[in-house]
Amino acid sequence: MAHLHRTPLPVSEAVERVMQYKRTGGVDKVDLQESGGRILAEDIAATHAVPPFHKSPYDGFALASEDTMELSRDNPGTFRVIETVGAGHRASRPLQSGEAVRIMTGAEIPEGADCVAMFEICTTEEDAAGRQIMTLKRKMDAGQNIIIKGSETEQGDVLVPKGSKINPGVQALLATFGYSTVMVYNKPTVGVFATGTELLEVDEPLVPGKIRNSNAYMIQAQLERSGAACTYLGKLDDDFDSCYEAVYNALGKFDLLITTGGVSVGDYDLMPDIYEKLEAEVLFNKVAMRPGSVTTVAEYGGKLLYGLSGNPSACYVGCELFVHPILQHFMGNTRPYHTRVKAVLGEDFKKANPFTRFVRGKVDYEEGKIVVYPAGMDKSAVVTSLAHTDVFIVLRGGTRGYSQGDMVEAVLLEDQKGQTKF
Repeated sequence: MAHLHRTPLPVSEAVERVMQYKRTGGVDKVDLQESGGRILAEDIAATHAVPPFHKSPYDGFALASEDTMELSRDNPGTFRVIETVGAGHRASRPLQSGEAVRIMTGAEIPEGADCVAMFEICTTEEDAAGRQIMTLKRKMDAGQNIIIKGSETEQGDVLVPKGSKINPGVQALLATFGYSTVMVYNKPTVGVFATGTELLEVDEPLVPGKIRNSNAYMIQAQLERSGAACTYLGKLDDDFDSCYEAVYNALGKFDLLITTGGVSVGDYDLMPDIYEKLEAEVLFNKVAMRPGSVTTVAEYGGKLLYGLSGNPSACYVGCELFVHPILQHFMGNTRPYHTRVKAVLGEDFKKANPFTRFVRGKVDYEEGKIVVYPAGMDKSAVVTSLAHTDVFIVLRGGTRGYSQGDMVEAVLLEDQKGQTKF
């Protein structure tokens, strides 16, 4: 058996050690409709000006401002309306002096016109020949009520930089500028094993001494939320040779490997011995945090092996703190860490904190303030509180508890923005 020397490492230092092995994955071209949530591997530039022509923001009449210089309530002017132009259409010919075009919102301004008079300030009638005549009683300025070509963006402007996550707004831009395909970073591939003879699969009936395997499905959902492609590799029994063979064979197939359970110091906790036989470098095997202090990370051939706790809440916390940022960096995200904010603690938390504690919590916004509440029982083996967790409440080590109204730090798990530093 491997001799375990466990010195608690501060959380920030543990994250730093993991991130020394960060790398960026390859790139792939995907269809626009498949690009949501992926990370851009190219700058998105405007392929044309927006708008691509001078256009009208209103329904009205396009005309030449020069024809209105002398107009007033006492000196109205009349214009012959030569045609109607709707959005997506163009005038059939340039305007001449004394003419106007009835124009709809979004339509291109005809050549010869340099302003738009809104319908509300115009009156229309037909002359004896049945032609439409528009009457205007005020002066118009050049450029009035016209959206100028390129006023939103010029051709060649970089609109979304490489490394940004593709959200619905970015997809709208991609469509606007004709990106039917886009270059994105590959999703990292992650293999997940669950260890423990006590584990049952979801569809198996409960029997004395056994529990259903919740960690594998929880981790899979966490990894997919982080953008990874996850494969559940099944359950490992408490047998060293079969465990070692399964882990060794999986290493070459994935960008990183996760096991849940088996990292403590009991007779059936086999992962430390597996790391030793692999001759993997153990980056750390104890972290000064609750829950998840036995979280272990090792490196083998440039790949990371995560030994996460078998306790659901401890496993959950370890994944978000140590796996999420490495996945984000792999995908080219320049803000790989979860967003942290200052928040008000919504209720007392009197438990002493020898180590930094990451309390599973829920966030609320009350009277302009961010308020966080514990999501339920704060035990590492508890699973029910995780269903309501969207934030970690960070309580510093060496404290005797916190009171309602205290300011705390909160790690936002659902936030998409991220930040550049832990």
